[in-house]
Amino acid sequence: MNSDNNKEDMEQPKILTLDDDFSLIKQFIDGDDDAFKILVNRHKEKVRNIIYLTLMEPDVIDDIAQDVFITVFRNLKHFRFESQFTTWLYRITVNKCKDYLRKKAVRRIFTPIKDEEEDIASFRINEDPDIREIVRNSIAKLPDKLRIPLVLRDMEGFSYQEIAETLNCEIGTVKSRIFRAREALRKILEPLEKELFV
Repeated sequence: MNSDNNKEDMEQPKILTLDDDFSLIKQFIDGDDDAFKILVNRHKEKVRNIIYLTLMEPDVIDDIAQDVFITVFRNLKHFRFESQFTTWLYRITVNKCKDYLRKKAVRRIFTPIKDEEEDIASFRINEDPDIREIVRNSIAKLPDKLRIPLVLRDMEGFSYQEIAETLNCEIGTVKSRIFRAREALRKILEPLEKELFV
């Protein structure tokens, strides 16, 4: 009798918990909007951090983060469960950042040149005693295709595989861009070496 009961227990399917992203997605697809709220609360700070480190513009973080989760909400029912939810989420986040940068570049074409003081002020890093802020300002000078993988790897702790999936490129490309980004960053920081490491 006991052996039959044990057999039945072993044959029962594993029940996913609320702690599992896939479980939350399935609940949302089944009509549970609260499951989506839990997903948002779980991942919103990571999304906000990626946006900040990618763009270095605090004023746009909330708007872009909202846009990210609106896109997730609209497309979550089509999620294929072939990769981690976070990989899909971070790819959307990075793409929204790229969209913002493209629109910003277009606006610059049609915007009269302003007083250069504002731009110069943002790079007066030698007046800032906070080393982390100096490094962030230096990273902001890198081109997008080098800055984004560097941020994901060195500041967010992504694996090369995760970055490749997020950016939809080969691992070799990711490693090459990160290497080039670190070399470029080293050159930017070289004049400040004495101040940084005194």
